[in-house]
Amino acid sequence: MRIDEFRKNLNDNGVDIAVLYNTGSFEPNPNFFYFTGYSGYGCLAVPKKSKPFILAPKMEAERASKSSKIKVAVADKETFLESLASKIKKTGARARTVGIDKNSISLNQFIRIKKIFKNKKFHDISSMCQSLRKIKTSEEIEYIKKSCSYADKIIQECIKNFRYFRTESEAAAFLEFESKSMGLDLSFKPIVASGSNASMPHYEPKRTPIKKGFCVIDFGVKYNGYCSDITRTIYFGEPSGKEIEIYQLLLDVQQHLVEEAGSGKNCGELYDSANAALGKYKKYFTHGLGHGIGVEIHELPNLTSNSKDVLENGIPFTIEPGIYISGKLGIRIEDSVLFNNGKAEPLTKTTKDLLII
Repeated sequence: MRIDEFRKNLNDNGVDIAVLYNTGSFEPNPNFFYFTGYSGYGCLAVPKKSKPFILAPKMEAERASKSSKIKVAVADKETFLESLASKIKKTGARARTVGIDKNSISLNQFIRIKKIFKNKKFHDISSMCQSLRKIKTSEEIEYIKKSCSYADKIIQECIKNFRYFRTESEAAAFLEFESKSMGLDLSFKPIVASGSNASMPHYEPKRTPIKKGFCVIDFGVKYNGYCSDITRTIYFGEPSGKEIEIYQLLLDVQQHLVEEAGSGKNCGELYDSANAALGKYKKYFTHGLGHGIGVEIHELPNLTSNSKDVLENGIPFTIEPGIYISGKLGIRIEDSVLFNNGKAEPLTKTTKDLLII
């Protein structure tokens, strides 16, 4: 994706060559994957003038070649960085300033890189990559739409079968199993938080009986490496009139914010609008209003207090206001949306009416 734009940014910032390193760990370097489409062990080298290449160990070379349109060279894993330096030298690329993604390498890896690239200057390109990834191509948008469609189907099946789950972890396992059975990865570990546990936004489901009250289900999958994110809150048992009132308030706020996203306000102003609309419950809104989505579940823009990020065509993001009363209840309603033609188009379409189990 966008290698030519990336190379122009490198040139504008005085970077001779960018080196994106992927260790082959469970979570690949998102910038490496973004530019290559390959998630295994390897390194992407992008000279500002000559063609980019991927360096991969022999055992991964075939997978890399099938995953990416970028030319793949083979190196021994034991002398990987040494081979990279040699390969760069052979291309004739002048590498006085090397761009590295400091967000995705360890301190030990950086020390090794500095040792191999002696007497070089290093420039952190992590924010450059994040900015480049913010606006999606038409191909990326289709992947995200497909991801959201799968997330809708799976969360609907979970809610449909919810009465049969005995524990929070059993409900979460259902979401994971359905995702894997469709050949999908998870965007993040599913959240199933029932009763008083729902007052913790990033609660981890446990092997405890599902409690009566509101139950927050936060879930997303990856399709071709692109994330979706959806949260629905259902009620287990019989809600009181006050609980229904609070839920309806949050639903009205969330739906209004989806419409207001096309007003031209920046992301910080949208966050302020959420606080104002929540009225006396704003003190129970404890996180940002949303975030961008893409090859990572949290990308630019940030819909947080004082954020100056601006919504532009081709940006997918979430809108997820919540109310969390410690030890009592939690409610969150979240949609993934796409900003296009001056409005936010919902990509997740599961009903937001309060479902009572």
